[in-house]
Amino acid sequence: MTMPAPALAAQVPFASNLLLQALTESDRARVAPYLQPAAFLRGDILFRVGDDVSHVTFPLSRTVITFVLPLREGKSVETATVGHEGAIGGVVSHGYLPAFSQAVVQVGGSVLRIEAERLNEAKQASPAIHDLFVRYADCLIAQLLQSVACNAVHPIEQRCLRWLLTMQDRLGTDDLPVTHEMLAEMMGVRRAYLTKVLGEMQRDGLIRIGRGRLKFIDRTRAERAACECHASVRRHFQEVLGAVYGRSGEIVALGAGRPGSLQPPTLAASLKAAPSPKIPEP
Repeated sequence: MTMPAPALAAQVPFASNLLLQALTESDRARVAPYLQPAAFLRGDILFRVGDDVSHVTFPLSRTVITFVLPLREGKSVETATVGHEGAIGGVVSHGYLPAFSQAVVQVGGSVLRIEAERLNEAKQASPAIHDLFVRYADCLIAQLLQSVACNAVHPIEQRCLRWLLTMQDRLGTDDLPVTHEMLAEMMGVRRAYLTKVLGEMQRDGLIRIGRGRLKFIDRTRAERAACECHASVRRHFQEVLGAVYGRSGEIVALGAGRPGSLQPPTLAASLKAAPSPKIPEP
């Protein structure tokens, strides 16, 4: 017996991904039959440079995936970080194009995946889906461009804070499962140098270094010490996607759509619906 689309949609954890949650009930039914669950561990690679990107991946809850650009001398640099607010793969294009960067899982967890071709069909059938993904693609490109500017001109201390604040936006906790090795790779510097930088940040009272974890002591101070890049991207998400941020800085809802079709949810409702943080050990 074939399950009706509305019943099938009800079983899909749309609330665990804010981009999918922003869809109307009828649009959820368009994509629900084609969404497949999967799980990844830290360090797993969704695709490498040159791979054909055949699927769009939606991180759920506290899963975090980073775009990393490998360089010839063996270093690599982070260009964008995506969590439960977005999607990876075939977002700007329609998929099935060679990847220009590498997608690496930074915080393991569950995802939903859909063939890029199926999502493209849903975009063509629904102006609201098309508009939502155009808006999200614009925000993702903004994050990429801001990251390029930040990596080019800002000192390592501010770049570290920008990346850690971005992680907290997606995890909703001061206690971040970030190792020195991971952060050094994201910054494109040697681990020994990164450890020295983190030590200075700890002496300044911005962070506390733990085993396989970093903890913000005072997010407000960290935001003031960081460059403008993190705040600029957050503001663009608010203006273009109607992003709602919780008390801890976490993105808790998206409310953008075609004018008049979707309204940003209230903060109280979003916080009530948001799941409690469950951060895995590294």
